[in-house]
Amino acid sequence: MASKVPAAENTLRILRWLAERHRPVSAAAIARELELPRSSVYHLLAVMEAQGFVVHLPEEHLYGLGVSAFELSNAYVRQDRLARLAAPMLRTLVDDVGESAHLAVLDGHEVVYLVEERARHRPSLVTDVGVRMPAHLTASGRSMLARLSPAQLRALYPNRQSFGTRSTRTLITGPQQLSAELRRTRERGWAEEDGDVTDDFASVGMAALDHRGLPVAGLAVTYLAYRMEPERREHIIERLRQTADALSQRLHGPRTV
Repeated sequence: MASKVPAAENTLRILRWLAERHRPVSAAAIARELELPRSSVYHLLAVMEAQGFVVHLPEEHLYGLGVSAFELSNAYVRQDRLARLAAPMLRTLVDDVGESAHLAVLDGHEVVYLVEERARHRPSLVTDVGVRMPAHLTASGRSMLARLSPAQLRALYPNRQSFGTRSTRTLITGPQQLSAELRRTRERGWAEEDGDVTDDFASVGMAALDHRGLPVAGLAVTYLAYRMEPERREHIIERLRQTADALSQRLHGPRTV
């Protein structure tokens, strides 16, 4: 039966097909594989690009999923299922390391905190459920940003005006500083911030990933920086890694790439 809204159907077909690809593709490939007129594909891609659902890489004449599509996937995952799966894991993590922990998801260039587990005898933090923070300032946000493509990062942070600050100690005030910090995060496998959110407090973060290696949530442990010994921090990072891996497995099963 022919669709009564072919443009809407073809838009969804293109998004679904792009989601199944491991790399950006050309408009010609989309038209060929989906058996659509090339002119229609270009028109639909232009609308989706304007709304952030696809990213155009003009130097390579390729298209890939944009930040808006990524946000939709996060919106699905971060509903009750994610919080209910993560909460007991965070409680176990907090009981083991004796420091407060939280889980957050990306929403544009912000993180939204979904779960907070506060350790006994530890001060309250800004990571209450529902609070939003600039993603590039937080360890949980940096852990997720480090897993995004350069095109997605450019869409989130097109210029210096995209960067907010909370502390005079914040060093990430533009794309170059962010790129350098995310490179360090990828090299060591975990993110950190020290005083970027709250003076005297530091955090380490790790991303939970889907089956393609894309971030669905960020987990972090926060502590008073001056009281943390290097050996204890290493233990926290290892336990955080185990928790993030376990959550990834519970959410999506083993990675396929």
